[in-house]
Amino acid sequence: MIPVKTKRAIRQNRGVILATTFVLAIAFTVAFLSGNVVTAMRDAANSIDANRSVNAMQAAVSSIKKKLGATVRDNAVWDDAYAAVSSQDADAWIYDNWGSTSEDYPLYDGAIVLDAKGAQVKAYLKGEEFDAISAFGPDFVRRAIAASGNRSPDPLVNFYPFSGHVMMLATMAVQPFGDQPENEAYKSLTFFKELTPDYVTTISEDFQIEGLVLSDVPQPGQLTRALHGTQGQPVGYLNWPELRPGTAVYDQVKPRLAMLVGLFILFLVVVVVFSALELRKERAVAAKAAHDASHDYLTGLLNRVGLVRAIGEAPERTSVIHLVDLDGFKAVNDTWGHAVGDELIRLVARKLATIHPDVLAAARLGGDEFAVIQHGASGAAEFGARIVRALAEPFDIDGRTVEVGASVGFAVKAAHLPELEIIRRADMALYRAKEDGRGQVVAFDEQLDREREDRAFAERRLKTAIEDDEIQIVFQPLVAASGGEITGVEALARWAPPTGTVSPEVFIPLAEKSGLIEALTRKMLLGSIRAVSSWQSLELSVNVSPIQLCNPNFAGEVKTMLVEEDFDANRLILEVTEGVLISKPDRARRSIDALRAVGVRFAMDDFGTGHASVGTLRQFGFDKVKIDRSLMSSDNNEVLKATIHLASSLDIPVTAEGIETEEQAQTAREAGCQLLQGHLCGKPMTVEQLRDRLIPDGRPLRIA
Repeated sequence: MIPVKTKRAIRQNRGVILATTFVLAIAFTVAFLSGNVVTAMRDAANSIDANRSVNAMQAAVSSIKKKLGATVRDNAVWDDAYAAVSSQDADAWIYDNWGSTSEDYPLYDGAIVLDAKGAQVKAYLKGEEFDAISAFGPDFVRRAIAASGNRSPDPLVNFYPFSGHVMMLATMAVQPFGDQPENEAYKSLTFFKELTPDYVTTISEDFQIEGLVLSDVPQPGQLTRALHGTQGQPVGYLNWPELRPGTAVYDQVKPRLAMLVGLFILFLVVVVVFSALELRKERAVAAKAAHDASHDYLTGLLNRVGLVRAIGEAPERTSVIHLVDLDGFKAVNDTWGHAVGDELIRLVARKLATIHPDVLAAARLGGDEFAVIQHGASGAAEFGARIVRALAEPFDIDGRTVEVGASVGFAVKAAHLPELEIIRRADMALYRAKEDGRGQVVAFDEQLDREREDRAFAERRLKTAIEDDEIQIVFQPLVAASGGEITGVEALARWAPPTGTVSPEVFIPLAEKSGLIEALTRKMLLGSIRAVSSWQSLELSVNVSPIQLCNPNFAGEVKTMLVEEDFDANRLILEVTEGVLISKPDRARRSIDALRAVGVRFAMDDFGTGHASVGTLRQFGFDKVKIDRSLMSSDNNEVLKATIHLASSLDIPVTAEGIETEEQAQTAREAGCQLLQGHLCGKPMTVEQLRDRLIPDGRPLRIA
């Protein structure tokens, strides 16, 4: 029999054992759970950092693609580029603006221009020409052709292998900024950037991805991001080591976990703090990506996306959107280069952002176009005038005095209008301001839309009139000042639809603005050549638009027409105004020289009313000059005589137009004019009426 004390001792021992076992079990359980928790936290921290790193890499790749895309968009959606790449000076222009820049420009290493069929126009790598089609292959050509036809506002951005390296290419159609011609094949512009070790290091520093390198294959044990080509195939891999911060912390606290529970809690705090810091970094990366997506890289102002958002957030009825276009910016680029042009853009941006306390936001829409949101609609016109005055002040750039101006159009925000409609209205006002001349401020009103609709209707009506031969050709005689014989005729366009006669002073400028002048001039030339072809003794004068004269295809078209119609080129005299000779002398000279080589002669029209000098007359070698009718109707005969003597001293025959009276005719003869033109000599007449004025055998009648 077991004694009671023994039983009690056994029960106490059992309790101690049980308690000890329970405590040990609890201790082991706590230790196990603590270790499990620590392991879970370690893995979680590693995963958080890995996810952060992967997301940062995604943001980095997205950012560099957007930056290159924005660069090619700024250069492709550009009126000057659109005109230049199709001109005779395309090669030189491409090199000056893109090719030479690629030698040391940080935003791209090369530029490629292909035509709409994928043929290479020009391609430069680090300032040197190269064969881009061979380098990047047919898939690049297909995508460039697609971009030419698509005219999307978003460039195509892809990665390509290139001689053991990885290139990032952004491609977009070269197109005008405003309304785009329909059914037109565009050329494509591609900028490309090599992912060099230095460039990869910059990405690593900007997005806090330590140890980032570019290699041909994924590196074992490291995080990796494949750069896919156009067919989904990897062309390279971005690899970087996984930091594994959780493991580092775990290794530090592991020896002390069994001894100090407090250290375990401290570890949890460290992990939480570390996670919070990493989350803060992640938010900073996301914020930077969002900023880059809505801001202009060159100036730091809002871009178009940011502007639309800012307009949406601006107060209604008290906010005004001003669109600003610089006057003379192209001349700055042409004279001083793009570096000075970029610095000028930055200075203008700073001035616009701080021009007035009412500025809510400022944006750069691309090129030399800006936008400012003003809070306070009551002083909108004065606000725009302040912009014009501020930008008219000279800028000091590296010791150079650079002067530009500005035109401003503005529209008031209204509740029922979408943001893009408000921008469109401001753009309509800006267009009117530029039409009215430099340094103008115009507010949008409904009349602008009505005028736009009226202009569109008039353009459609004029196009139909040209296609249906509603434009009639009439001929006004040119007679010898001494004998009165008809020596030639000037072909004039007349439009008399059922709604009433339309003056040439109305429909000729309309044809020039709408792009119909080429078709109109072609019909005028062909029709007048055919009409007077049988009168071998008559000279034919035809006015040529400055737009036509600057067209590189114009000379070839005229020469072809002369050959097909078997018309003596020496009988054709093309009349041009001096404005085109001053604004675009090189283009005008090419057409003049090409046509003069086959016998076509040229006359300067409206001489004596502009800035033409002796140097201009000598430089272009005019065969005739026409004294403007305003000089003939003036009472100052001395000015008339001096103008005629200027041309006569260079042995250039002079025609006096606007001869209405015998007194004017006598004055012109005495001053030395060889030819007369005006109602006194003969009003504009149809070809049938002209036939009646000529002797049947084709010899000219004498004008009494």
